[in-house]
Amino acid sequence: MAKSKNETSAKSVNPVVKYLRETRAEIAKVTWPTRQEWIRLSGIVIAVTLLMALILGLTDAIASQIMSLILY
Repeated sequence: MAKSKNETSAKSVNPVVKYLRETRAEIAKVTWPTRQEWIRLSGIVIAVTLLMALILGLTDAIASQIMSLILY
């Protein structure tokens, strides 16, 4: 049997082109944050990152002091 026009055209599309088209369609569906939301959320991420760095730094310093007392 002869293939329909849709079947032939669907198979002749380059997979890379198909991927890019589908990606573009999905990105169009995304609800992007407003500038204010982006700034607020970025601030939260930076604050939490700095807090965790401080906590881990203090924990490391204390553990280092304890280990030096034990070993020396």
